[in-house]
Amino acid sequence: MHFRDCCAPGRGTDGATTAVALTAPAAVRAARDLVPLPAGRFLMGSDDPEGFPADGEGPVRQVEVGAFSIAATTVTNARFASFVKATGYRTQAEEFGFSYVAEAFLPADLARVSPPVAGTPWWRAVAGASWRHPAGPGSHFASRQDHPVVHVSWKDARAYCAWSGTRLPTEAEWEYAARGGLEQRRYPWGDELRPHGRDMCNIWQGDFPHRNTGAHARTGTAPARSYRPNGYGLYQAVGNVWEWCEDHFGADHTKAPREGRRVMRGGSHMCHDSYCNRYRVAARSSNTPDSSTGNIGFRVAATRASSPS
Repeated sequence: MHFRDCCAPGRGTDGATTAVALTAPAAVRAARDLVPLPAGRFLMGSDDPEGFPADGEGPVRQVEVGAFSIAATTVTNARFASFVKATGYRTQAEEFGFSYVAEAFLPADLARVSPPVAGTPWWRAVAGASWRHPAGPGSHFASRQDHPVVHVSWKDARAYCAWSGTRLPTEAEWEYAARGGLEQRRYPWGDELRPHGRDMCNIWQGDFPHRNTGAHARTGTAPARSYRPNGYGLYQAVGNVWEWCEDHFGADHTKAPREGRRVMRGGSHMCHDSYCNRYRVAARSSNTPDSSTGNIGFRVAATRASSPS
């Protein structure tokens, strides 16, 4: 298993997904939540000595993005439930019959019967885990309506986008928005992880992977509008959940990206500096498009016309 896969294990296959038709009310609701950003240039990537060069974080390069809009938050359970109610969509986790959950969030009896992932035994393949049951049977999304939806694959995210008249952001758009206007800072708010001792994002605190002492240790995820937004008004661009991007993943930016994996950005509540500090804004990871875990979600974007000069 590649070291990157410790962030979120994958299925390693490429299942089919269901086509979903756009509905006008859903598009109107989605548009209300989008933050418009102008076209611009920025320095993408990082040469951070504490980063992961093998992930293709560098080199730092100037990138131009067109005008676009992006959601202030990741898609919540409440919004995803509306999508499912309107369309009858079944996620790939539901089709496969299982998804990956961190052992720390499982009751002991469920952890015992759920096989560990080779190389990362803190992850368990849990039968019945899905967006409806984020910690497996016995849990339910109803108590987490304002939390980001999880256990959604890249293909599930694309299906939601088709219904809501949106799309996934490109990786460049995601980083441009996540930086909030701050050039080459380590985090969306600056270079200090905890300025003045204040928590700015939801990541693992304590002894990984045995004991989490963070504010959201019981649920893993935090509500989508927790903590302070960045300079562009985006909440939790790092930490909480990994966010799917549209792009194929490639670590060498001079070559065509590799087929079979899609980019994820932002890190998650499972990140801890003892092994994976991918909650930095330039950090990146990937997974297969049918993979789902309890720490992967997404936010939506849309193209818009450039402002007249």
